[in-house]
Amino acid sequence: MATPAECREALDLLSENLGKSTGDVRTAASLDRSLTCWITDLDVTFTGRLRDGRITEVTEKPGRPAERAQIRLAMAGDDLVALVEGRLHFASAWASGRVKLEAGIRDLLQLRKLL
Repeated sequence: MATPAECREALDLLSENLGKSTGDVRTAASLDRSLTCWITDLDVTFTGRLRDGRITEVTEKPGRPAERAQIRLAMAGDDLVALVEGRLHFASAWASGRVKLEAGIRDLLQLRKLL
């Protein structure tokens, strides 16, 4: 089982990867939105902001998200690490229910470019 530190490292790597992206991925990552990632098996929430192609202002708190972010993710820690490392494909994880993504329809349309 992934630790909170490993999950934080995965989010940092995701942010770095988004920052290096180009084309449609860069456009999708350029949203300015609040973001939460609830790690269900650890019952820890990472809160941050997707801005300028990076995830910034990341904080960690125990429990479910306290506020409703514009982009909300929920998954197990191992799945977060596997997604970022490229061992798990987002679309299949989402389709099987391993990853939950909630956002407004416009944001979902933009975020699909990341898939």
